[in-house]
Amino acid sequence: MNITDRHIHARTGVSLTGMGLGCAQMGNLYRVTSYDESKSAFTASWDAGLRYFDTAPFYGFTRSERRLGTMLTDLPREDYVVSTKVGRVMVPDESVGPEEQGYAEPLPFRPVFDYTYDGVMRSFEASQQRLGILKPDILYVHDIGTVTHDEKHQHYWNQLTEGGGFKALGKLREEGSTRAIGLGVNEWEIIRDAMQVADIDICMLAGRYTLLEQQSLSFMDDCAKKGVGIVIAGAFNSGILAGNRKFNYTDAPPELLARVDSLQAACEEEGVTMQAAALQFPLAHPASLTIVSGARNGEQLKANAAWFAEDIPASFWSNLKKRGLIAEGAPVPGDGA
Repeated sequence: MNITDRHIHARTGVSLTGMGLGCAQMGNLYRVTSYDESKSAFTASWDAGLRYFDTAPFYGFTRSERRLGTMLTDLPREDYVVSTKVGRVMVPDESVGPEEQGYAEPLPFRPVFDYTYDGVMRSFEASQQRLGILKPDILYVHDIGTVTHDEKHQHYWNQLTEGGGFKALGKLREEGSTRAIGLGVNEWEIIRDAMQVADIDICMLAGRYTLLEQQSLSFMDDCAKKGVGIVIAGAFNSGILAGNRKFNYTDAPPELLARVDSLQAACEEEGVTMQAAALQFPLAHPASLTIVSGARNGEQLKANAAWFAEDIPASFWSNLKKRGLIAEGAPVPGDGA
């Protein structure tokens, strides 16, 4: 696959390169990441032809947006696509500790969930300033759903539907402040629910349509029919498809580990790198626009780019189908080519 190949969302005209850079690591995800490391990841991505960058106020408690904005500021605005997120208002707070919610040395701004009309507008305006970009191309509602909010989900969902959150997104799109709106989440069911009540364009789905799991296949098919584009994130399923034994950031259950072992065996038989298969498989679905992968430094980005470009024979995908390791009806690279 070619990183520079463009996938255009028909409804909005947003044009995305085959791979994008996820910028959570720029916010010190799990460990301190120096500016120079982050810059090397950005430079390597740009040199490889990536032109889509995703960030969020939550990443590093505003650190990621600040860093990415600095890196983009001298580049021609028409040459790249950037997305950020709403749903958390970052409030100054001196009590922010040295490690919070997965981020090391976060900046002194406490994330407060707010999906109301005013909350969306406040979050968006602050992101404009941190990024130095007036019109981010895509605006996602970040982490709405039961995975994040559990019993409080209905409360926050009401903020979106009755409290004006979706209305604010629609206004920002209508006035040209963003080109596309949607959700950035870890559960496909909440995107399905949002499609029933809001006119959304592009959504980021992390970890739910991957080489390892395709329970969302019928949902993806529905998105393709309705013109809702999907940005694939979390293709390695918390790293279990990249060498560790974690799934959803906890120890993977035995049955899942057995499935991963079967995938690994199939890869070894055909000389295919598992990471390459994981990055390439989700993009075969017609709803998929791009795949976003994080990188802490330039070397990691180069590795991701090499996996993305790896040549995988059609026989590999046929073998996975025969072994029942891919859901029946799931498109694979090369279908229809």
